Amino acid sequence: MKKPGKKPFSLRCSDFTLHLHEKTHIMGILNITPDSFADGGQYFQRDQAIEHGLTMAEDGADIIDVGGESTRPYAEPVSLHEELDRVIPVIQGLNKELKIPISIDTLKAEVAQEAVAAGASIINDISALRSDSRMVSVAAEAGVPIVLMHMKGTPSDMQDNPVYDHLIREIMGFLKSAADRAVEGGIDKASIILDPGIGFGKSYEHNLEIIRELHQFQTMGMPVMLGTSRKAFLGHLLGNEAHERDTGTMATIAAGVMNGAHIVRVHNVKRTLETVKVIDAIMRGNASDHQDEKED
Repeated sequence: MKKPGKKPFSLRCSDFTLHLHEKTHIMGILNITPDSFADGGQYFQRDQAIEHGLTMAEDGADIIDVGGESTRPYAEPVSLHEELDRVIPVIQGLNKELKIPISIDTLKAEVAQEAVAAGASIINDISALRSDSRMVSVAAEAGVPIVLMHMKGTPSDMQDNPVYDHLIREIMGFLKSAADRAVEGGIDKASIILDPGIGFGKSYEHNLEIIRELHQFQTMGMPVMLGTSRKAFLGHLLGNEAHERDTGTMATIAAGVMNGAHIVRVHNVKRTLETVKVIDAIMRGNASDHQDEKED
């Protein structure tokens, strides 16, 4: 199957516009949880979290994705009050300093709403609008981009023997239905980002196939985000712990970008910037400065 070229997508995120076709964009992961699988909860305190977010921006992140509830396999849910207490002060602190968009990674519509009020301008919903029925109206009223991710099941059961008859076809069908629901609820199609959900209800082989066949998602007419950073399938392949998986992560990023990813969601921004600069230069024949400007 011939791989289609990347289409000219631009995302309007409040005061920012991200021109996704000009370069691969980097979403830096900021987990404000005590039990993060990849960074050991080292940014759980507000000041440490804000400092790390600013560091990722200095290292070349185009978006900072703030999350206050772990979605690793078998993770316990967090209460609304606890999640708000974790993320809102950090978003407020970052918003005063950053010149790039902030994303809120949440399943809860009220958290998304409060986060947008605090300065976030992207919603990252791993349930693709299934977890909270109000998420559609919150995103539509805010007029911000939203990430819709495929997940088979829930974090509490998604890795219990996930089975597919036709992996890519089923994921694409799921994401099309989610995007249709979003548009019906008032969300602009131009504001939808699709994420095939590496590690969310997928086996080791499924994850590899998604990366290999990622170009097929280009036919859906929406930008694609890929999140492989430090995930368990890399540990299965390389036999190492989460904090040792950056080299493997960079390999998946290179493959993903060459197969059509517009945004990559990562922990190590500095190494990712080097990786995507090289791959973008190979793919596009030139090196970009990897910096979007804030609009007046």
